[in-house]
Parts: sequence; structure tokens; C-alpha cells
Amino acid sequence: MRVLIAPDCFGGTLTAREAADAIATGWRDAKPDDVVAQRPLADGGPGFVDVLHAATGGDIRHVRVTGPLGEPVEARWLSVHTGGHRTAYVESAEACGLHLVPAELRPQACETATTRGVGELIAAAAADNDVITVGLGGSGTTDGGAGMLAALADAAVDLAGISLVAASDVENPLLGPHGAARTFGPQKGASPEAVERLESTLAAMDVLAPVADKPGAGAAGGLGAALLSLGATMTSGAGLVRDLTGLDAALDDADVVITGEGSFDWQSLRGKLITAVAAGAAERGIPCVAIAGQVSVGRREMGAAGVQAAYSVSEHVGSVHKSIADARNSVIATAQHVARQWSR
Repeated sequence: MRVLIAPDCFGGTLTAREAADAIATGWRDAKPDDVVAQRPLADGGPGFVDVLHAATGGDIRHVRVTGPLGEPVEARWLSVHTGGHRTAYVESAEACGLHLVPAELRPQACETATTRGVGELIAAAAADNDVITVGLGGSGTTDGGAGMLAALADAAVDLAGISLVAASDVENPLLGPHGAARTFGPQKGASPEAVERLESTLAAMDVLAPVADKPGAGAAGGLGAALLSLGATMTSGAGLVRDLTGLDAALDDADVVITGEGSFDWQSLRGKLITAVAAGAAERGIPCVAIAGQVSVGRREMGAAGVQAAYSVSEHVGSVHKSIADARNSVIATAQHVARQWSR
């Protein structure tokens, strides 16, 4: 049987490449005669640079930038020069990711965390590229991109002649009940009172007003709106990765596809990576199965999205704590179980 393994990252425990390897290991342990191929994926959030580096063979560049708490962090971006085109891929989470904010500091930092480092990454990439694609997701900030805009202004970065692209699958606007603060603020440690203060701050940013209602403006704490204000084009992060990793060709050769992420929940059904993989599988009439740290989507909802079944790692190994503490082996054990269910 030909098995394609195409997961996203598993929260803060496994990168997409690590998750794919763990699933592949478990599958091969259970069904050694199956042919297993791996296509780790990302949707613009954490793992964006790693996944595209593996797919394109570009050059990883390292730069020291301002982290979300104002302290220096080591960040990377990807440079790909092919066919006369010079493209940079920037992962915003490298500079302002939630993983860079310790859990105990999030309630205080949620209102002050900055995207300045993202601007510094863009400034570094602007030196020798004519396309800059910024992956959005996994941010620990809700500053509406104010830090990024300030960094670009301070460095006098000239974006004329550079095509700016924002890669995200978040469709939320900047403001309102489905906006950056009210939808994602609590995930970053914001109390109900802090959420309302963040909402007011974002609403007061005049530079973002013309783009506030556009889909994706609320991505990465309003970083999407700031990029749109600079003339960026919004594109699907999952779609971009799907194209560059050759996912469609790999699906053509598969009998079943295994995808996954840290939490398979209602947000997974709103155009995120799992639904992109499921759509590709459905087009070819092959089953799509999900392995996730936790599963909170009902069978009817996942079926409507094209996912035939979903397996919870935490349920399989007995607890959330165990699944996180020994993430790789927990995913391997779950994949062994799934292989026995789905391999002919």
C-alpha cells in the first residue's frame, strides 16, 4: 500500500518534519511492506521556513532580531534564487512567535509584545530579493504590526520594486468579534479586560483602517493588516506550501494520506492545512486520515471537510501530559495503531 504522510507541526512539541518522521516510523513498524512517503507541511506558521527549505533547497540565512519581549533572538529566513527570480521566505513566528514568550509571562506580555523583529527580517531580505513572502501564524503578539512598521521606517527600507506577499489561511478581519484581539488574544494570555484594551488599540491605528475589513487582516495579531497596508498580496499559506512541496504529485501516487497537527478542532475546518490536504485527497478519491494531539471535531464535521477518521494521540497513550512529555514515541504508537486500521 502506498501511504503519504503530510502533517503540520504538533504545537510546541514536534516540528512538521519531526511529526512526519514519527508517523512514518510507527507506520513502518506496523506495516513494513507498505511504501511510505513524507511531505511535511506548514500553513505560514511555525515550520514554514523548514518545510520550504526541504522542498526548495534554498539557502537559510541567520540574523539576530528583536524578539517579542524586546530582547534579541536568533531568527532565520530562506533565500531561493531560481530562474532569475529572487524570493525570500520569512516566517514571522521566528521573530514574534508565541513559543518565544514564556507561559508565565503571557498575561503581562500580551499587550506589549512586539513584531519589530519581523520588520528587521524583512529589512534583511529586502537587500537582495524582489519577492518577499511572509508566513503568518503562531504569533505571540497583537500589536497590529506596529513594531514591524516602525522597524521598516527606522531602517528606511525601500520596498519599491519588491512584491510583498502575506501567506496565511486565517480569514479573520482586524476588528470585531472575529478579529485579532477577541478571537486570538485569549490564546496569547489576554484576560477579557486586556482583550478589550487590545481591540481599542487596534481600532485607533489609522494606518490600518483602510484594510481592517479585508480577509486575513487579523492574522498574527494584526500583522496581516500591516502587511496589507504596505500593499502586500494575501495568499494561502497551505496552498503555497502545497505547490512548492509537490504535494499534488505525491497525492497522485498514494492510496491513503495521513495528515495531522497538534489540535484538530473547529479552527482546523476553517481553511487550514488539514482541509487543504483533505481536499486534495478527495479530488483523487483516496481516504484522508488525521492524527492529532487532541481531537475535538465531531465525525460529521470532519466528514464534511473530507477527513474520514481522526485519532487522538493523548487518548491513545492515556493522557495529554504523557503525549506531550514523550511526544515522538506517543505519535509513533498512535501511528502503529492507525496503520493496522487502514493498511490493507
